[in-house]
Amino acid sequence: MTGEIPTEIPTEIPADDLEDLAPAFRRDDWRVLLGVYWITSFIEAATFSQVLAFLPSYLTQMGVSEAERLRFVGLFGALVFVVGAPLVPLWGVWADKYSRKAVIIRSALVEAVVFTAIALSRTPTQLALSMLLIGLQLGNTGVMLAAIRDVTPHRRLGTAIALFGASGAVGFAAGPAFGGWLIDGRGLSISFMFAVSAVLSLGAAALLAVGSREIRPAVVPQGSAVGLAVQALRSVLSEPTTRRIFTLFGVAALATQMTRPYVPVLVERLAGQGPGLASAIALVVGTAALAGALVSPLGGAIGDRIGFRPVLIGALLGSAAAVAGMPLATTVGGLALLALGLAACQAAVSAMVFGMIATEVPPERRSATINLVYLPLYAAGIIGPALGAAVVAWGVGGVFGVGAGVLGVGVVVLGWRGAGARGRSGVATLS
Repeated sequence: MTGEIPTEIPTEIPADDLEDLAPAFRRDDWRVLLGVYWITSFIEAATFSQVLAFLPSYLTQMGVSEAERLRFVGLFGALVFVVGAPLVPLWGVWADKYSRKAVIIRSALVEAVVFTAIALSRTPTQLALSMLLIGLQLGNTGVMLAAIRDVTPHRRLGTAIALFGASGAVGFAAGPAFGGWLIDGRGLSISFMFAVSAVLSLGAAALLAVGSREIRPAVVPQGSAVGLAVQALRSVLSEPTTRRIFTLFGVAALATQMTRPYVPVLVERLAGQGPGLASAIALVVGTAALAGALVSPLGGAIGDRIGFRPVLIGALLGSAAAVAGMPLATTVGGLALLALGLAACQAAVSAMVFGMIATEVPPERRSATINLVYLPLYAAGIIGPALGAAVVAWGVGGVFGVGAGVLGVGVVVLGWRGAGARGRSGVATLS
């Protein structure tokens, strides 16, 4: 031996270092849980994105007229959230009160039933009833976010949340791409694609059952579920900062939910119906979502350095410009580039919202707030497509024009409300 044995052994380890080292000595590594949740969210996004991407084509196969089809695209999109949105606060309460793991697995099982029903639908009425059931699978993302927040070291939280957020973007890219390969590449039907989605959802449920563990909140709620849900809503919405963040998230989501169902219609007008349409839809929708997946972690890192508010303003401005330009595209490639920019900006918006909630909300309200983080999205999911179905009477371009205007309003509100915001510890706050 050439070295000397140290006579003094350090007795203190910095807290941040201890947080990073601790998972190595536990079976319940936060990174393992993040990976399981990532796969689950990926499958959910991939299968759901196929509904959005191929709904117009599915309605065409059912013999729906063009005028009715454009209205149905918006109205059917709103059906997704009609049943599920009111239950979202209850799922969060049940998760914290009884079992987060059970609530998340429930969502995957419901997905399997929903996609089986969609695959068997042969009329618009059957399809509408099947899409109503999609709402029953809501409420799992906020629960997964809450669990991630509870087990992730604080220094890694921004990155972990951004990585988890990327799972949805990657899923939205893979779903239409896989669907396009099945339909155009293998000559299979849209119904068969949805049947495959049902099988994948069952796989996600099995993965959650075997690969995840129960994460209990620091404070387990006591009392009736309805009373706790109402209390959670009051507690969350009584916080001014949370209300502003939720409002901004809702504005961004409203524009997205209004225009997203009509992107495949823009693709149809450029590529034409027939062979190759499914692949063209996959190019536009899938490429856009993939960009969002790549930008989401980057947006989180930039937000950690310069503050969430400046990144959020830039993302909303970029979203407005992309939405306004999409109906003006003259080629599928040009439309794909605009969709790419929109997805990147929307991914940054989501990352900033999650980051602000995870770092700014008081600990005693954090779990309830994260459980309800998608409530603005669900509300926008009802209002946006329904509004799009009304506006489409002016033409598909009118839907995108109104969507861009909504995003512009969000920028104005954010700039006005945040005029007095100050950066604190590298994180901007809305004051």
